[in-house]
Amino acid sequence: MRYNTMKSYKYIILSVVMLMTISACIDGEFSSSPSYHLHFSKDTVKFDTIFSKVPSSTRTMWVYNKSDKNLRCNNVRLLNGNQTGYRVNVDGVYLSPSSGFQVQNVEIRKNDSIRVFVELTSPKNGTREAKRLQDKLVFKLESGNVHEIILDAFSWDAKEINNLVIYGDTIIESELPILVNGTINVKKGAILTIPAGQTLYFNSNAGIEVDGTLILKGTKENNVILRGARLDNIFDYLPYDLLSGQWKGIHYTETSYNNRIEYADIHSTMNAIVCDSSNVSKRKLNIENSIIHNCQGYGVKSINSNIYINNSQITNTLKDCLAIFGGNAFIGNSTIAQFYPFDSKRGQALRFSNSYENKSLPILSMQCVNNIITGYSEDVLSGEKDDSENTFNYMFTSCLIRTPEIKDEKNKSFFVDIIWEDPSDNISGGEKNFKLVDINKQHYDFHLSEKSKAIGSAAASHSTKNDRDGNERDDKPDMGCYEFKE
Repeated sequence: MRYNTMKSYKYIILSVVMLMTISACIDGEFSSSPSYHLHFSKDTVKFDTIFSKVPSSTRTMWVYNKSDKNLRCNNVRLLNGNQTGYRVNVDGVYLSPSSGFQVQNVEIRKNDSIRVFVELTSPKNGTREAKRLQDKLVFKLESGNVHEIILDAFSWDAKEINNLVIYGDTIIESELPILVNGTINVKKGAILTIPAGQTLYFNSNAGIEVDGTLILKGTKENNVILRGARLDNIFDYLPYDLLSGQWKGIHYTETSYNNRIEYADIHSTMNAIVCDSSNVSKRKLNIENSIIHNCQGYGVKSINSNIYINNSQITNTLKDCLAIFGGNAFIGNSTIAQFYPFDSKRGQALRFSNSYENKSLPILSMQCVNNIITGYSEDVLSGEKDDSENTFNYMFTSCLIRTPEIKDEKNKSFFVDIIWEDPSDNISGGEKNFKLVDINKQHYDFHLSEKSKAIGSAAASHSTKNDRDGNERDDKPDMGCYEFKE
């Protein structure tokens, strides 16, 4: 028997094509049965608190079809349209005003998913308090089944400052939060005062440039707070406020003198404080009862200046927590701790040198009394003397220092009543001195733990009457800015 091979092949190919077509038709069908539902990665898209008129970061969610049938949404819409300021993109389609803030015929194949993006720029509230702002994203299937996802945020009106120039004596205060864009520039001869209880929120391009005088005048009950503007979280457990590098910080130029920082909390900056070279016979900056924390640069950087630091906390910086390059400096009753979590190549807790960028700058006097100087590394103290004959005059008295003990006759006279923190007796670094050092959640509490040798070890003659919190120190005061409390 003879077969027509070509015809057989044609029948086989035709059969395969027909099967594929039938399969495609079946796969292209969409179920309208009410027994099928969508599933969502979250039932509420939350934004925490944002400033009104300022665009939020983007939030995302997933929409899943976990069934074995294709499903189609007749309509996906933003319930309140343009009334709330939410912006939504569904599977690549923006719910625009021209489309009535909706999209039709959104297909979700069986065992597949689509992604939704949500942003918010809220309108002004006209109130002093943060106001809750909600909307709904409504998915309506061909079956008539309806799913609603809540969009939720708190919107807060703020007083905005944009590239402000201060020519005369000025006080910045507001019952609303103060949002800073660009630079606040204090001109020579002008005095800018920020009083107790004020919080300034700085965007990433913002900072303070001081040619004249800046006074941060907080109290123990009401600190002045300078921080980044992001109020939301980068992760569920991690607010942006706990990340370094959120704003530029404060820069004191060569013409700036008589600056004061009292009961202030300055955190999450690039360089928190930089003092440019100036006349060292005139006081450039006093820092008392303050916190400088979590910087993506220096905490305090003093270049050939006259500065005074007392009863303060300077902690967690990518570069040095405190760097003294020449000039005069007094550092007393302070906690200088280097536990910067974001880079293992972090700087020192304290660096002092009589040169800067190959220029000799004599250290006329640097006095360190009753301080805690510690951190992760085995040695967090660096004294650097150049080859010149320039003055290199310093003294450490009654301090706890994480550095190898100075034993040579030439240098040990500069260290009196020192507690040398031996790295070998503490595998977790200088953390044992403090109540909490949590690198995973970025939570830190630099109050003393009961294990710290700083307790009762300060020189009473140089101690402050009260600690940074306002607690009275006893007759055997503790090193650092916090008195130990059970």
